[in-house]
Amino acid sequence: MPIDVIVPAVGESISSANVARWHKQSGDPVRKGEVLVTLETDKVSNELEAAADGTLTILVPEGQEVPIGTVIGRLDPSAAVSPASPASPASPTSPTSPTSPTSPTSPTSPTSPTSPTSPTSPTSPASPASPASPASPASPASPASPTSPITPIASPAPPPAPSDTRSTRRKMSLLRRKIATQLVTAQQTAAILTTFNEVDMSAVMDLRQQAQENFVRRHGIKLGFMSFFVKAVVLALKDVPSLNARIDGSDIVENHYYDIGVAISADKGLFVPVLRDCDRKSLADIEQDIAAYAEKARAGKITLEELQGGVFTLSNGGVYGSLLSTPILNPPQSGILGMHTIQPRPVARNGQVVIRPMMYLALSYDHRLVDGREAVTFLNHVKASLEEPTRLLLD
Repeated sequence: MPIDVIVPAVGESISSANVARWHKQSGDPVRKGEVLVTLETDKVSNELEAAADGTLTILVPEGQEVPIGTVIGRLDPSAAVSPASPASPASPTSPTSPTSPTSPTSPTSPTSPTSPTSPTSPTSPASPASPASPASPASPASPASPTSPITPIASPAPPPAPSDTRSTRRKMSLLRRKIATQLVTAQQTAAILTTFNEVDMSAVMDLRQQAQENFVRRHGIKLGFMSFFVKAVVLALKDVPSLNARIDGSDIVENHYYDIGVAISADKGLFVPVLRDCDRKSLADIEQDIAAYAEKARAGKITLEELQGGVFTLSNGGVYGSLLSTPILNPPQSGILGMHTIQPRPVARNGQVVIRPMMYLALSYDHRLVDGREAVTFLNHVKASLEEPTRLLLD
């Protein structure tokens, strides 16, 4: 009995998926456990594997969006031996040898006893069938019958109509649509306000330079800036708990854990995987988690569970050269910290103008829940921890 290839449910809020890529063609033999198709939802990508050996029939072509539960293909286990069977029908290709013009010329050496024996070895009764060359069209007809159910299915969607060369129209991906909806929802449902400060990164940069070689040797990964910011945010959340809370209807839900989302950009869009229990993790643990998530984002392997449950978000536009921005909240969170590029700038220190590596920080927060005094206090705590990073190490 054929086995349906069905789009599985991957989360309560996900109602459809896009057939991003078939890894096999219709009619191909597949083995149990082989990847058949990659599905993309508005949050994650998902690969479906073959449930059994068989032959694949594709029902939904690439690029089509379908509801959860849709049958997009079928596996026929009874045709699992098809890879071997074509080898035996390959013998009918021997009629091509009788049709070769050399067979009539072979009678020019009729007395050669080997010539009769050679036809008898390939089942010469098949050769008399060769005059019935009209039967050869019948033989293609027979293969056509099994492939006929595939023909209407494998036909791809019609190509897009030609457009003006000055512009190109393409369908928005599910992930991009989700991002757009999320951003608009945040703007419409929260009272977003942004406050700014700047931090002198000298101490963190000096510490990284001194500890880098030993850090890599011990942990197998480089010590970056993000782990310092994550630990600084955790300390600030402990001191200003209103930023570790959210509004739920007419209630305020205050969190007592520190799961921090870190925005990671990939080819398919922006992902915000969550680093769990950052108050219990070392700088090395955080760096390793971030590196693992970055690799998963590039490969499209991040799961829905890894994107849920954060209480606060960090966004680092500085890696792209951004000098200053106003980040948008990641609902239902009440705060997001924007990091920016590090620039040598003149600043006043002890009455003297000196050049320091400075970074602008931007804290966007939900003003319905967080007052300006609390937001500024939070940002000052982050600044103090980064300018004196021994606080983070002692914590």
